[in-house]
Amino acid sequence: MPDFPKRLSDTAALLDAYLKQVLASEARRGTPNRLLSAMEHALLGGGKRLRPLLVIESARLFGFASAESLHAAAALECIHCYSLVHDDLPSMDNDKMRRGQPTVWKAYDEWTAILAGDALQALAFELLARPTCHPDPAVRSELVAVIAEAAGPSGMAGGQALDLEAERLRKGAAPDITHIALLQTMKTGRLICAACEAGAILTKASAQDRAALVRYGENLGFAFQISDDLLDAEGKAAAVGKATRKDTAAGKATLVSLVGVKRAREHMDRVVDEAIAALAPFGDKAEVLADVARFMGRRES
Repeated sequence: MPDFPKRLSDTAALLDAYLKQVLASEARRGTPNRLLSAMEHALLGGGKRLRPLLVIESARLFGFASAESLHAAAALECIHCYSLVHDDLPSMDNDKMRRGQPTVWKAYDEWTAILAGDALQALAFELLARPTCHPDPAVRSELVAVIAEAAGPSGMAGGQALDLEAERLRKGAAPDITHIALLQTMKTGRLICAACEAGAILTKASAQDRAALVRYGENLGFAFQISDDLLDAEGKAAAVGKATRKDTAAGKATLVSLVGVKRAREHMDRVVDEAIAALAPFGDKAEVLADVARFMGRRES
């Protein structure tokens, strides 16, 4: 039986080594030192490396070794880290701590953080477009399209806009569960789902298998956001690595704010079960992915 914690730590070590090589290459290409340092702060400052794990484990279902999906996995992490850099800005979530250390804008300044986020997003698509990501240009093109859509206006960026807009409109009518589900699906779920789908794209999996991974990813993404909201409501800042109890103060639209902690946790348990059920066609090969879903129910950071 595969060891989920070991797979997660192995993925983090593999990814960090690769990202250090990428950053070293950027230095040789003439990237300004301050910008490169801020990018390194964002990329190598810790983190679970969950999205890269999803890419690698989804591809592993179809016989790919970790090294064969590493480039796409790193691209997903670059997108994720860029989003955190920008989300932390004073004009957005105004966070000063991330992963137990100062956020990029706090460690440097706002303009450096904005450019570091921009650079990481561009770097992600460069990694996906390189032949080292996959020898088939059609596969690379599809990866770019799927991940760009997940990160763009109908995905992560659009979800963040809805999130911030909810704060601005918090004196008006309270958002309903449909609105919250859409917001959370866009802001968090679509990039997580794209990470799962990337494994199927890389391996040219069947439409049926790809659809199963999408169902898994959709439910996993929703579970992740609920668990994130529960951590904000109940977690300790030292364990979470960032400020907690900010959502209520900011008037953010979350499932916890709408239905309370108990019902939110019950809903999370249901979508975790649905995520695991979606993996049934893959049998024991998907045990690590099933463990990722179970992990959502006991997250402490």
